[in-house]
Amino acid sequence: MTQKPISYDLEERTAKFGEAIIRLCLSLPESNITKSLINQLVRAATSIGANYCKADDSESPKDFKHKIGIVKKETRETKHFLRMLATALPDRKNELRLHWQEAKELNLIFNAIYRKLK
Repeated sequence: MTQKPISYDLEERTAKFGEAIIRLCLSLPESNITKSLINQLVRAATSIGANYCKADDSESPKDFKHKIGIVKKETRETKHFLRMLATALPDRKNELRLHWQEAKELNLIFNAIYRKLK
């Protein structure tokens, strides 16, 4: 019996991450501080998958590299806003940290892809 190779579908992974962030943000309490952070987090986190799809459909290697660079930036921005929300909502820090970890892993993946491109 042979094992199937593990498939790493980044389009699906980034979409699931965006969905998880949406569900998280719907559950967070809104205040003058958190409202802006939540909006920024949703924009950045959902942009990761959208920009990855654009990169996947790029028209040239140069275009692909540029779009993967945008994905890298969005993952870092997502980490930043998760950190800021953990400061604003210390009682949700552990939950936010789990999402921060996934953003970090995505950032490492896209950094590796970017570095391998010429």
